[in-house]
Amino acid sequence: MKFREVVSRITGLSVPIFGVQWNPTEAECSVAQRLLAFLEDRRVLFAPSEMEVPQYCVESVLKIRELLTAELGKLDAESEVALCMRAMRAACRKFLATVEADDRRAIHFGAHQGHYASWIFNGAIGELRGVFGIHIARLAASHGLDVEDELSTILPFVASES
Repeated sequence: MKFREVVSRITGLSVPIFGVQWNPTEAECSVAQRLLAFLEDRRVLFAPSEMEVPQYCVESVLKIRELLTAELGKLDAESEVALCMRAMRAACRKFLATVEADDRRAIHFGAHQGHYASWIFNGAIGELRGVFGIHIARLAASHGLDVEDELSTILPFVASES
């Protein structure tokens, strides 16, 4: 998805007081770009959840959380990129706690359709994707970055008024 399409989906960005333009630092842009490139290859964020294997999803979320933690150390703690990354990292922790993966074991039967564990697992993936979609859209819009089509499926959708 091209930058222009991402921006068209954003409705909540605010403009600084007195029209002062904000330009992100080079470090922020680089981190945002690296993060998006990494997330574009994380199927847990966009593949149909019925195709997902819980163990692999947990491993992928752990890798995402590790990258977020490593990249946060390169940023000003109050930058927009850092705030988005902290929210994504919190979503990772919540997903892992929900699927009881603290010791790297996913919910048993999480991929079995009709089993209550699949409801928990699929709900946790949905919530993770929702949080990531919001913050990916914010990062892409504020840094002028494109988002690959597969990953763009989790971006917030704004229905057009007819």
